[in-house]
Amino acid sequence: MDRMTPLDAAFLLAEDEEPEVSLAISSIAVFDGPPPSAAEFAALIAGRLPLVPRYRQKVREVPFDLGPPVWVDDEHFDLDYHLRRVALPSPGGDEELAELMGRVMSARLDRSRPLWEYWLVEGLAGGRWALISKVHHCMVDGVSGTDLYRVLLDDSPRGRAAEPDDWRPGHEPSTAALATEAVRRLVLNPVAQMRMLAGALRRAGRFAGVVRDTAFGLLALSSVLQPANASSLSGPLSAQRRFTWRRASVADVKTVRRALGGTFNDVVLAAVAGGFRTLLRDRGEVPHADSVRTLVPVNIRAPGEESIRDNRVSLMVARLPVDIANPVARHALVRNRLDALKIGKESEAGAALAELAAHEPFPLLSAPFRLAAHLPQRSVVTVATNVPGPRRRLYALGRPLVEIIPYVPIASTLRTGVSILTYGDQVVFGVTGDYAAAADIDVLADGIDHALAELVTLAGHPG
Repeated sequence: MDRMTPLDAAFLLAEDEEPEVSLAISSIAVFDGPPPSAAEFAALIAGRLPLVPRYRQKVREVPFDLGPPVWVDDEHFDLDYHLRRVALPSPGGDEELAELMGRVMSARLDRSRPLWEYWLVEGLAGGRWALISKVHHCMVDGVSGTDLYRVLLDDSPRGRAAEPDDWRPGHEPSTAALATEAVRRLVLNPVAQMRMLAGALRRAGRFAGVVRDTAFGLLALSSVLQPANASSLSGPLSAQRRFTWRRASVADVKTVRRALGGTFNDVVLAAVAGGFRTLLRDRGEVPHADSVRTLVPVNIRAPGEESIRDNRVSLMVARLPVDIANPVARHALVRNRLDALKIGKESEAGAALAELAAHEPFPLLSAPFRLAAHLPQRSVVTVATNVPGPRRRLYALGRPLVEIIPYVPIASTLRTGVSILTYGDQVVFGVTGDYAAAADIDVLADGIDHALAELVTLAGHPG
């Protein structure tokens, strides 16, 4: 039995408080060659299960929120339940695949089972097939979720042998046992806190630095408490999702970065800003300076921690300059604002609070969170997450992986979200929208595509 971290538990609690929202993360892996048979597909996944223990564990919640949810072995684990197979209608292009993805991601995962599904999709144009991986956000973040491709797939067409597997499920604890253990931990919590404080005092210099950075970060984050300019980007969500994507080249992003400065993330967020400007204008709305505040997840994993299946992210809240018409000026402002956020220690504050929360009694965390989930949220209107994908070419049963299309879930009042992922020489912008309130996500996606193309053109002619 493993206890969830407070950050992992937050994604589960968020879904509890929004019964029509699914907080699963996902991506589509597209392969060349004929699709594997059902038996080949099942054997591939079965041979990797020992490397992902969470895939044979389910969530148990502790009564009265006395402790965080826990992971327990599923005594009735059934691999076949988690493996789905579907065929696209002709012609099997991007439009048909996007429609399927929207339907798959609209459904919530069954809480009585391990929180993942793999969908094998046949009938893609060009003799290709796809794998949709759907995993709850309480299990993985973008980095650890993407790392699952390294675990599941091979780095050569020859493949590798299945992992030895002697797994036997542990006994599932009773509700009474879960409650008793949670109470015991609550009683011992002051002792754990004293040990934490003593350890911090032994490292007084580092502790003082963390306190300083956290204070600066919280001061910076306090600015987002003011509501963003009202727009159609925020509001109630339905249960259904739309999805689309646009492709670009890593080389183009690097061309802009070399010519205009900044980071890879600066360039792609400048393109996202251009997309939202296009969307607002197409809707007949004025793109104000404070119309689009986006969550920007920040990876806080140490090198080598990519395969740890949990959430290790902090965040920044960035104002996208959708009011700026000039693409170069827009890029410069994105770069300056992200630099300021880094100086302001927003992500460090979030990381410190997450670490502190791990030592607090869970009831003190869950009650305010559940209350806050019912309060109106008007300060953030979207999420834009940029995750580096696998660096090497990967294979499934000898078939090469040709592209990965990322999906980010939306919740609260965020009617759209953008996920950016690189694989090989390609970068893909995946755009999620609420089915009822964001029927025009293709306008946003085309706007991102056009904004990046403008930057590439101007980067080639800086004068």
